[in-house]
Amino acid sequence: MSNAVFERIQADITENPVMLYMKGNAMFPQCGFSARVVQILSHMGVPFHTANVLEDAELREGIKQFSNWPTIPQLYVKGEFVGGCDIVTEMFQSGELATLLDEKGVQHEAKA
Repeated sequence: MSNAVFERIQADITENPVMLYMKGNAMFPQCGFSARVVQILSHMGVPFHTANVLEDAELREGIKQFSNWPTIPQLYVKGEFVGGCDIVTEMFQSGELATLLDEKGVQHEAKA
């Protein structure tokens, strides 16, 4: 993985409290798993930024190496890797996601 990609990812997750690497974008997700995570974050009223890995093959490979996680989407909160679609969905359903956002000081509407 090139240093430039690694630095870009580090900058993204440092500058954006909630950062989602996904296929497509929040307005037009291009896979069901990415759409699900966008739906959860939107439902919770969480402000988040996205990066479309389909537009950048180096980023798509780089984020997998960066997190040591093989799939997209990938959610980061305050620089910490949270997980992909299944983990985010489970955390949302159990209330753990709201707890994590609270602990990290990320604004959201407390909807379960």
